[in-house]
Amino acid sequence: MTRPDLPPAPLQEPDEAYRQRLDSTQYAVARKAHTERPFSGKYWDHWEAGEYVCVCCGTPLFDSQSKFDAGCGWPSYDRALGESREERVLEVRDTSHGMIRTEILCRACNAHLGHVFPDGPTDTGLRYCVNSASVEFKGSER
Repeated sequence: MTRPDLPPAPLQEPDEAYRQRLDSTQYAVARKAHTERPFSGKYWDHWEAGEYVCVCCGTPLFDSQSKFDAGCGWPSYDRALGESREERVLEVRDTSHGMIRTEILCRACNAHLGHVFPDGPTDTGLRYCVNSASVEFKGSER
């Protein structure tokens, strides 16, 4: 997805590479900023230990320890991986659909992940609401 409002992404590939590698839902969500239906993605009710990585480039984005049940039907996390809030997840103002929200994208490849909201239940006060189609799970032995 090439958008003039985004900084260049170091791992971004040509659109055709994503079309060949991703399934139709992953492509629509991650590269065209679509949203999967709530309670339909494979990770909304997934609780194994590990990391959630970008489906497009493999960058680790969220740890299972930061995941919580927000009741919204999408995987929700209270923090992204990295030393700073925007080290791995880029935040961009989104005014689509008649709302003002903060879109989140993979900083490494500009894949659309979902949105972040200031209504999280932990000390961060954040709820990263992520599409399952934008991430893959990598389990760990904890």
